[in-house]
Amino acid sequence: MQWAMIFDVDGVIADTEALNARASVLMFEQLYSTRVQSEDFREFVGTGDERYVEGVAEKYGVTIDTEAAVERRRENFFTLLQNEPLPAMDGVLALVDAAVQADDCLVAIATSGNKNKQFPVIEGTGLDRSRFDAVITGDDVTRKKPDPQIYLVTAERLGIEPARCVVFEDAPAGVEAAKAAGMLCVAVTSSVDAGKLQAADIVVDSLAEVDIDGLRELVASHASPSG
Repeated sequence: MQWAMIFDVDGVIADTEALNARASVLMFEQLYSTRVQSEDFREFVGTGDERYVEGVAEKYGVTIDTEAAVERRRENFFTLLQNEPLPAMDGVLALVDAAVQADDCLVAIATSGNKNKQFPVIEGTGLDRSRFDAVITGDDVTRKKPDPQIYLVTAERLGIEPARCVVFEDAPAGVEAAKAAGMLCVAVTSSVDAGKLQAADIVVDSLAEVDIDGLRELVASHASPSG
C-alpha cells in the first residue's frame, strides 16, 4: 500500500510562530501606528499570510492594505531571522528521513504561506525541497485553511487518495482542513494547547513521539473498507 505524509511548515517543520508574531506586531506599528499584541495572532495561525494580518486588523478596527502589510511583515521576518536562525522542530528531520527512505511512502509539504517566505524557512532548517515529492504553498490555491483545498490539491499532485494521507499540523484551522479533506491528522502542540487540537487523530508534544511504522498501520486501517 502506498501512502503519504504531508507536512505543514510553520510550527511543524520550523519553529516560526513567535517570529511571525513579532514581525507582524512591528508591521502594525510601522504602517498603521497601532500597537497590537503577539497573542492576538494565535487564532489566525495556519490560515495564510493574508488572513493572519487581516484578522488582527479587524479586531482593532484598522483598515489595511493587505498586500503591503504582508510584504512588510515578510521583510520584518527576514530581518529578524538574520539574527535568530530557526531550528527544525524536534523530531521532524528524522521523520522526513524515514519517509523518504521508505519504499511505500511519499512525502510532501502543504503550507498556506507564500513560497517567497516559506522556501527560505524550509531550507533554513536544513531540509532540501528536492527531497519532497510535492511542495504546495498558498500560491497554488485560491482558498486557505480551514478549507481543505490545499490538502486535496496535494493528494492529487501525489496521486494518492486522501484516505491514505497523514497530515502534520499545529493549528486548529489546519486540523480542520485535513479532516475535511478525509485525511488522518497528527497535531503538534507547538503553537496552541492540546485542547484546541482534539479534532486531530493523534495529538503529540513533539514529532519525536511519532513512529513511522505506527503511522503506516493507522493509514492501513483508515484506508481499508472496514476502517
